[in-house]
Amino acid sequence: MLSVSDLRGQVLDARTLRATMPRAELDVEAALDVVRPICDDVHERGAAAVLELAERFDGVRPPTLRVPAHVLEAAVDALDPDVRAALEVSIERARVVHRAQRREDVTVQVVPGGTVTERWVPVQRVGLYVPGGLAVYPSSVVMNVVPAQEAGVESLVVTSPPQRENHGLFAGYPHPTILAACQLLGVDEVYAAGGAQAIAMLAYGLPADADLGIDEVRPVTLVTGPGNVYVASAKRLLKGLVGIDAEAGPTEIAVLADETADADCVAADLISQAEHDPLAGSVLVTDSEDLVDRVVAAVERRVPDTKHSGRVRTALTGKQSGVVLVDDLDAGIAVVDEYAAEHLEIHTRDSAAVAARVRNAGAIFVGQYSPVSLGDYIAGSNHVLPTGGTAKHASGLSVQSFLRGIHVIDYDRDALAGVARHAVALAQSEDLPGHGQAVTARFGDGLPDDPAATRTEDR
Repeated sequence: MLSVSDLRGQVLDARTLRATMPRAELDVEAALDVVRPICDDVHERGAAAVLELAERFDGVRPPTLRVPAHVLEAAVDALDPDVRAALEVSIERARVVHRAQRREDVTVQVVPGGTVTERWVPVQRVGLYVPGGLAVYPSSVVMNVVPAQEAGVESLVVTSPPQRENHGLFAGYPHPTILAACQLLGVDEVYAAGGAQAIAMLAYGLPADADLGIDEVRPVTLVTGPGNVYVASAKRLLKGLVGIDAEAGPTEIAVLADETADADCVAADLISQAEHDPLAGSVLVTDSEDLVDRVVAAVERRVPDTKHSGRVRTALTGKQSGVVLVDDLDAGIAVVDEYAAEHLEIHTRDSAAVAARVRNAGAIFVGQYSPVSLGDYIAGSNHVLPTGGTAKHASGLSVQSFLRGIHVIDYDRDALAGVARHAVALAQSEDLPGHGQAVTARFGDGLPDDPAATRTEDR
């Protein structure tokens, strides 16, 4: 089921690895042809377009775009007690981790009378997208909302596709478990909208529509959260009008393992990622042929008993999944560093030491008792992570994702006088004399002869 790429004896440079490593293909650019008219329609027709597009793509028209408060409350009341307890623990642990990520303002005195302060300011309004296609993701509500709240974001909006399978009070709204998670987190602005139309709604906002009974939806300044190729494409199209966290691609796991690994655990973890999506990537990197044989046998044994066996088998047999056989652990680290997996598990001797040598991964799971599923739900870490190799330059969602660093420059007359000559020299070297004149204008259109002599006590 898992194809094997044998890289033993080869030079593992970046160019070779990029050409040979398994990777899903996701043509975000091609999806723009589909997404652009959808976004334009939402921009032009507002809520009417969003509701009609929900009926077209999701197979159901929401009773109203914004989920009423009593529906959110009912979702919590209807929630399975075990699921509620699990969500509450997930929220608590995520808060512990993300609260520690808060940034403090820092002021540096560059010279007497001259300071630069870096202020950390949260974005004002954030739209959080929660997918609702092949699976239900209340955990994504937690992972998006908690860091935004801990960053101090004033206004949070959650949007998720309406579910045609819902019935009764929840008919036409997002999945009740997602609604319950929103209520537990104190998010009361929740919309029944998915896909590209939801991203357009967040970016453009919607005017009030009395005929449809729709209140105004104010535009957001940042959109976060994973979704399908159309969501990713809409983010690309509207980036600039709004900020985005990333263009999320299919989920992926890489497992770096040696002969000491438990083959059954490795197989279970590869399968767990494959059940997300037929395009999900599951990759094993190892220097042990014996482990490969044991893992392949375990996968073959487990897949038929997996609930989503068809989806899993498609993912595991796709070009994005497979086994990479290498000469030794050093080569294995080179491979996973170039692959830069969204999720990287380490199943080796002294896993912690090996993990410390890895530079590129969205999140690293150390040892047999730290499966990706732990990070998905309850570890306290964030599961919104960079995909498609972007972990080489990008990070997962965190409090920092919702903060902006603003430099505040405060120089008095003497401090400016002390560097006026240098500022003018650099302005002249760039052929921007107006920049220099903006400095000398403060000294009667000339340079101060002796900065020390001009020092005053005006502060």
